[in-house]
Amino acid sequence: MAAGFLLVITVVAGLAEADVVSALGGGGGFQRVLTLERAFPVEERVELEAVKARDRARHSRMLQSYPGGIVDFSVGGTSDPYAVGLYYTKVRLGSPPREFNVQIDTGSDILWVTCSSCNDCPLNSGLGIPLNFFDAATSSTVSPISCSDSICASIVQIASAECSNEGNLCNYSFQYGDGSGTSGFYMSDILYFDSILGTSLITNSSAPIVFGCTTSLFGDLTKSDRAVDGIFGFGQQGLSVISQLSSRGITPKVFSHCLRGEGSGGGILVLGEILDPRIVYTPLVPSQPHYNLYLQSIAVNGQVLPIDQAVFTTSGNQGTIVDSGTTLAYLVEGAYDPLVAAITAAVSTSVKPIISKGNQCYLISASVGEMFPTVAFNFAGGASMVLRPIDYLVRMGFVDGAATWCIGFVKVQNQGTTILGDLVLKDKIFVYDLAHQRIGWADYDCTSSVNVSITSGKDEYVNAGQLSVSRSSSTSVLFKLMHDTYNNYLVLHLLVLIGFLFL
Repeated sequence: MAAGFLLVITVVAGLAEADVVSALGGGGGFQRVLTLERAFPVEERVELEAVKARDRARHSRMLQSYPGGIVDFSVGGTSDPYAVGLYYTKVRLGSPPREFNVQIDTGSDILWVTCSSCNDCPLNSGLGIPLNFFDAATSSTVSPISCSDSICASIVQIASAECSNEGNLCNYSFQYGDGSGTSGFYMSDILYFDSILGTSLITNSSAPIVFGCTTSLFGDLTKSDRAVDGIFGFGQQGLSVISQLSSRGITPKVFSHCLRGEGSGGGILVLGEILDPRIVYTPLVPSQPHYNLYLQSIAVNGQVLPIDQAVFTTSGNQGTIVDSGTTLAYLVEGAYDPLVAAITAAVSTSVKPIISKGNQCYLISASVGEMFPTVAFNFAGGASMVLRPIDYLVRMGFVDGAATWCIGFVKVQNQGTTILGDLVLKDKIFVYDLAHQRIGWADYDCTSSVNVSITSGKDEYVNAGQLSVSRSSSTSVLFKLMHDTYNNYLVLHLLVLIGFLFL
């Protein structure tokens, strides 16, 4: 057949059997012809990437009808403020996809990456990772969000967007707690991820999401020493990635992380629920922009400290929040002073307390675990977060041959917010169960594999790691999420095991 042929299809509808035969035979019946045109003209050379991009866009639309599964991300970085001081992951955006290293931040909502037109953006990073810029001109699936778009109107209502007549683009400009900030405009494009859909099926998946394309940075975000390509906000608002994907049934309305504190750091991050029988849960304070918890008391070696309960009240800018975007931990003055005094009183007599640059520090010659007390943060629902000395102390170096360790809590003057950052979040499973408005945690070796559950639009939980299932469930899948060492930091891999059990 000659090149450039016309594709035709005969459509027969609503005909009796005899009419169908007649139509197909070309005699006397009703013949209906639908003309199809090529998406790519045969006379023109088409790059393979253009075809792949068209298929990816098609697949992302199809994905929205799939049952939900979990999504895993790689994790790099550490909580060590003198090394990396943050945790980051990789996201792939655009068609063809491009990879970006973005900080994991539960204290904000928006996923944003730097645009090719960004001003004051670092060109290299002291973390030893390549920096990339999102170039809308090179993505075949990108779509800017205009001021007239209903999405922009909903964003403006939560005060993270603004519109101007210039370019008719939905803009944003916001500032973080450390004084740094970013501005740019919202776009829609394809996000790519590894997803477990249903029973032990892992697939390379994608979905369109709205994210920020940053054109300007200020504050610490302009510095190169710990520069990344953007920030991955895991907040509760509708524009966060977890909210966008869960609202379409692509992922469960829960995410989890396990951040490794020792060695080269890294860890595990999933849009899904990590399972462990030791996890304790506490409710979230409702109607708050952050992950606020009801902190009720603080204890040292089991003894509750005499702290005025008013300092723990959630109101305005006061309260207690969990924030993976914060390196250290911050404690309001009314709780900080009693805590430091109790720790100092409880340390071994061989420990020498000193003040260094305004910080409470200690000179020690042995393991901190043997010489310092445990600290417990007690939350509503009977959930306690017990901190080992390594969870609240930061190593500062040596003085006269003795190791110097300092309290990792920073005093917040007067009224303010207590922030639990990576210092205390590390070496624990954390589950952010947005569907049930609660957060859970358990001590864990984050170099080990974890068990995860799959929900497929039903209330089904897969008890991974067990070879038996509840009688209320018809199928069990056994698999674990693991991580491995790659290029000097830990990258998440999925190890899928592997079988079905039917009752």
